[in-house]
Amino acid sequence: MEKKKLLFVCVENANRSQMSQAFANILGGDKVEAYSAGSRPSGVVNPKAIAAMKELGYDLTTHDSKSLQEVEQFAPFDVVVTMGCGDACPWMPAKEFIDWQIPDPKHMEPAEFNTVRDYIRDQVKALLTKLAVA
Repeated sequence: MEKKKLLFVCVENANRSQMSQAFANILGGDKVEAYSAGSRPSGVVNPKAIAAMKELGYDLTTHDSKSLQEVEQFAPFDVVVTMGCGDACPWMPAKEFIDWQIPDPKHMEPAEFNTVRDYIRDQVKALLTKLAVA
């Protein structure tokens, strides 16, 4: 079976899209090729996101905050998931576009942040189930 190519996009590529990419890798294994990018990347992965994922045994320090231009070479994608990037949401060659309304957890306390993290995990799991790779 061919791998499903997924792209997760948020504004800074520091929190939501990074965690989405991580969960796609964790839950989808070798059936997915997951990428993430930002419409206005911050250049760094948020230490809160790194800590939240470390609690689940995933090392987010191996990820980089990337721009859309940096992931364009991997298009076309099976699914592009955007997360509240508003007017700055990109167009990328893809079979399907989905928008998840997920609050930016950047300034949240750890407990709130983890609630968003767990919601993202559930969203990714549902997406992978729909794509028949989980």
